[in-house]
Amino acid sequence: MPFIKVQTSVSAVQKAEVETLLKTLSASLAKHIGKPESYVMTAFEPNVSMTFGGTTDPVCYVEVKSVGTMSAAQTKAMSQDFCQTVSAAIAVPPNRIYIEFADAKGYMWGWNGSTFG
Repeated sequence: MPFIKVQTSVSAVQKAEVETLLKTLSASLAKHIGKPESYVMTAFEPNVSMTFGGTTDPVCYVEVKSVGTMSAAQTKAMSQDFCQTVSAAIAVPPNRIYIEFADAKGYMWGWNGSTFG
């Protein structure tokens, strides 16, 4: 049920680097929200046409969704962790990374032919 998706304007990212980034984010998200990593899904979309601050310099948008409630302390810690992780992996400065955190109700999240609510 936890999900993290990275969209970036960066296009020259090696497959091995992406896989390492996704595995790192998966383990980190599970740890931050206290859910089994076996339920965590990750996604990476390179070469997305994006602007930030009126420029096309490298930029990144990260979505984090999970069933349940994320606290302010959790999202602050995740923001710091994920910004550092993504920035190190794909060379997007942390001040050009937006992260959206979204809580989902269990009945609004489907899996395996049913829902979590």
